Amino acid sequence: MSPTSETAHGGRRLVIVESPAKAKTIKGYLGPGYVVEASVGHIRDLPNGAAEVPEKYTGEVRRLGVDVEHDFQPIYVVNADKKAQVRKLKELLAESDELYLATDEDREGEAIAWHLQEVLKPKVPVHRMVFHEITKDAIRAAVANPRELNTRMVDAQETRRILDRLYGYEVSPVLWKKVMRGLSAGRVQSVATRLVVERERERIAFSSAEYWDLTGTFSTGRAGDASDPSSLAARLSAVDGRRVAQGRDFGADGRIKSDQVLHLDEANARALAAALENASFSVRSVESKPYRRSPYAPFRTTTLQQEAARKLGFGAKSTMQVAQKLYENGFITYMRTDSTTLSDTAVSAARAQVTQLYGASYLPDKPRTYAGKVKNAQEAHEAIRPSGDRFRTPAETGLTGDQFKLYELIWKRTVASQMKDAVGNSVTVKIGGRSSDGRDAEFSASGKTITFHGFMKAYVEGADDPNAELDDRERRLPQVAEGDALSAEELSVDGHATKPPARYTEASLVKELEEREIGRPSTYASIIGTILDRGYVFKKGTALVPSFLSFAVVNLLETHFGRLVDYDFTAKMEDDLDRIAQGEAQAVPWLKRFYFGEGDDKAGAAAGAGNGDGDHLGGLKELVTDLGAIDAREISSFPVGDGIMLRVGRYGPYVERGEKDQEGHQRADVPEDLAPDELTVGYAEELLAKPSGDFELGADPVTGHQIVAKDGRYGPYVTEILPDGTPKTGKNAVKPRTASLFKSMSLDTVTLDDALRLMSLPRVVGVDAEGVEITAQNGRYGPYLKKGTDSRSLETEDQLFNITLDAALAIYAQPKQRGRAAAKPPLKELGTDPVSERPVVVKDGRFGPYVTDGETNATLRTDDSVEAITPERGYELLAEKRAKGPAKKTAKKAVKKAPAKKAPAKKATTAKKTAAKKTTTAKATVAKATAAKKTAASAKSDQ
Repeated sequence: MSPTSETAHGGRRLVIVESPAKAKTIKGYLGPGYVVEASVGHIRDLPNGAAEVPEKYTGEVRRLGVDVEHDFQPIYVVNADKKAQVRKLKELLAESDELYLATDEDREGEAIAWHLQEVLKPKVPVHRMVFHEITKDAIRAAVANPRELNTRMVDAQETRRILDRLYGYEVSPVLWKKVMRGLSAGRVQSVATRLVVERERERIAFSSAEYWDLTGTFSTGRAGDASDPSSLAARLSAVDGRRVAQGRDFGADGRIKSDQVLHLDEANARALAAALENASFSVRSVESKPYRRSPYAPFRTTTLQQEAARKLGFGAKSTMQVAQKLYENGFITYMRTDSTTLSDTAVSAARAQVTQLYGASYLPDKPRTYAGKVKNAQEAHEAIRPSGDRFRTPAETGLTGDQFKLYELIWKRTVASQMKDAVGNSVTVKIGGRSSDGRDAEFSASGKTITFHGFMKAYVEGADDPNAELDDRERRLPQVAEGDALSAEELSVDGHATKPPARYTEASLVKELEEREIGRPSTYASIIGTILDRGYVFKKGTALVPSFLSFAVVNLLETHFGRLVDYDFTAKMEDDLDRIAQGEAQAVPWLKRFYFGEGDDKAGAAAGAGNGDGDHLGGLKELVTDLGAIDAREISSFPVGDGIMLRVGRYGPYVERGEKDQEGHQRADVPEDLAPDELTVGYAEELLAKPSGDFELGADPVTGHQIVAKDGRYGPYVTEILPDGTPKTGKNAVKPRTASLFKSMSLDTVTLDDALRLMSLPRVVGVDAEGVEITAQNGRYGPYLKKGTDSRSLETEDQLFNITLDAALAIYAQPKQRGRAAAKPPLKELGTDPVSERPVVVKDGRFGPYVTDGETNATLRTDDSVEAITPERGYELLAEKRAKGPAKKTAKKAVKKAPAKKAPAKKATTAKKTAAKKTTTAKATVAKATAAKKTAASAKSDQ
């Protein structure tokens, strides 16, 4: 039966896509007879904890969600927050005659389609519908030309998922035990972190070197203009035939690499300049070469991320979020692709715009083609380009903000890729002269002129180095010939210092990962997002700076799990996974070899993992079994110098001199936002010299308890020391009075009187006319008044001690600003929800930020943030909340509404006890499930 033909039941067809926004767009193109619904991402996955694993599974299977003893069989469960959506899909399918699985055409999308088919168990014809752009023609063509599910792609994605689960769930607990709770390890995440840490190590080991040279301004002696200037600047390049040292000639230790180059210091440079003051100069050589630059290939995922970072300041995650929106609204083709290929339709559209916008002289005779450079590219998509058979110019799209900027970038790059080369000339001029002391000095200048800009009229690629010279930059030199005399208008002495290697930016880290063939382009944004979210890396401007925590994590992994963070081994794993996707290797033997190790009889000879040298290589399971050899203190300690150690502790990094409980021991916390290369011995000494520890302030004249000031995790505070024997637990437990210091106070200036005043809070201000007590209190968000459940903010901390009852009553007489978020504009505006067609905003609520369209509220998940949430994610959360339906009334409310019935006292008491017992059991079950889910979530891997 043709997928477009009518059926006997009216031809009702169910099309399942991944997002609600995409569903709305596609529904408009398909029209009557089609029901388009979203799966809202994944509907099924490995369990997030033992509580989600069916009861029939025991032992390691419950912990891992994978049966490693039976061919690594994965245990899939429908996500708790997707059960309502699955029910809805089943109901729609029951009323349909055909099913179209229209998830994205990549490994993950293919796996989602397979999971949908497995869960829905359709009894009607099933079609795999694929498209690379969301336009009317593309969608209709996809319906008319479906294909079968690609089981190889599904197997490859499943293998990756199992591999990442084993890696994360086995290695992460080691980090919990030896470094800090809540940490995670991942197959690519950990390697990416190692790259950032290694670059910081290079910066720490770096020693700056000083070098000097001369810059001369030489004049031809004739009048000049823009096309033929009268003078040029040239730098000293050689003295007596020996090349003058530049920054590239020095190593990281600050020493010059070769004795073949001349290292000028300031004195020698100035002496040479003085000796050349009256020298005669002439042109020794002029070398001219043709200059030609071809267009850049159209964007693929990684090059788009890099350029968006360079030119627009977008992070990789933000780039993909904006691109997703452009794709779903039909402006660009699919944004997760390794391909630089353009379809014939796209080439024709681009060439038409070249002629229209720039003229026929900019159009090459033949269309340009670009070969893929990515090894084992996993997708068969086109490059990222404007959608349709006629490209909309940016002005025609109606887009604004970030979407406009990114679309314009994609549009320019695509059009430029079908334009002619830029051509011109590059020139090198060498100028010589002899000093008064007989030394021969040679200066060099280089220039470039562009005679035809070609594709550069439309687009010029950016650079990772902000000081780099871009391709379209011209440097015009005077028209001179060999032997021409020149006069030195000025000779300046220039001092330079070598710089440490630059930290990675998101763009350069993506480039490095791709060049090392680690991970896959479609996952780089999530990898970088993960290491930022986990606190392994933070940003200073655009630079990625490793935290001290990441130093401890990488140190442990390198020392005890070296193979797992080895760059070549990780790239080799990627090759092996690609071989599985291509049918050249089998998944189960490979997983056995990775998990159980080479030499194990479970491994199998055809596994394809490991180094292939025939030696026994322990598998992952063996590596994580012997933890006794890991010294937690040692792997978290790093020498600073002069007997000072940097240690990563449970509550953050700190510096320490000497051993605890020994005389002369010093310790001080290190700011968590301090870049590791900034922790010098001098700075560590400053930290240790600051007041720390307990400051004894004296005894409370009323209680006699000693009062001390301390520096705690959440800032400085004062507290009392209770006498020995004071019960600290149980019914009679006594808690010491404690109070945070005001912002105007410090540990070394706070007095006993200050402490007693602070600990006297909360202060009773008085009672209102109804007899309700009003107190003044100091809280997490500052000073405030409290009357019953009604709180009002105070402007200053001093008001805690001096505000009068009349002043407090006057504050309460004013209308209350309903909550912090309600008194302010929304935290973020997301746009119009495709379902309710109401504006969606992010607000701050009692239980944290949430999205709302005024009718439905959905709390942001743990992995969501206000800064990064996209409109699509907001719509998705609302769709999930709607799918669950309205909250059910609790049993307690139902009892209230039921007519009261009298019962014998004894039975009532028994029933009450039974109900209480059930409630307690239910609460305990929920608590266990929640704890298990949190533990599992922290162990999730990066992909």
